[in-house]
Order: sequence, then C-alpha cells, then structure tokens
Amino acid sequence: MSHSRLDATAAALDLIAKLKDGHGNLMFHQSGGCCDGSAPMCFPAGEFKIGAADVLLGHIAGCPFYMSAAQFEYWQHTHLTLDVTPGRGASFSLEIPEGVRFIIRSRLFSDAELHDLAPVRTGAL
Repeated sequence: MSHSRLDATAAALDLIAKLKDGHGNLMFHQSGGCCDGSAPMCFPAGEFKIGAADVLLGHIAGCPFYMSAAQFEYWQHTHLTLDVTPGRGASFSLEIPEGVRFIIRSRLFSDAELHDLAPVRTGAL
C-alpha cells in the first residue's frame, strides 16, 4: 500500500465541506510565493488553470491538490497536512471571507515512506 503525500485535519475537512456547499467542486494549488508566501489556495474546480508542469499530489476530500513542478523539486520529500488557522490571508483563496485561512503543516517522509510513494503525475486531470 502506498503512502499518501497529503492529509487534512478535521478542521480543514469541515471547512472544505462548507466551501463545497457554497461553491460546488473545489481544487487546491500550493502557491509558490505569491501573496501570503507559500500557501495552499482553494478555488472552484477549473477556475485555476493547471499547466503541463503542475504536479498532482493527490486529493483531499475529493478535491485535486496541485503544486508547480519547480516547487515540487523542493517539497518532494515532504508529507503535507492541510490545516486551518484563524485570520485573513492576503490571497484569492475561497476561505478568506470566512475569517480563516488554509495553511500547510509538513514533515519529512521516513525512508520507508519514500520508497512506498506512488508516482506523481503532471498536468490537469
């Protein structure tokens, strides 16, 4: 069984469910430095243009989660956990009007996990 590159806290999953109720299907893209620095951005599905070099890391609550290939070079050895924190970010992400923002908590994969990761794919679904 391969290890996932992504996880989410209960708070993040609750917020995703709320955002889905208001916006329909969603997608995430891990920002590479714009606005809030490196922050997970949530959009209505298809609103953010996925390029051929964007890496699909997996899905959270049925939502695809992407990162640029250049950023993935730095983060490929890292497990990401999507979480929520109080406060408004300076981004275009859907959660901002809720008075919270998505954040990433990370840890390095163990050697065993690294050997058991599924390959990533690039480009849109």
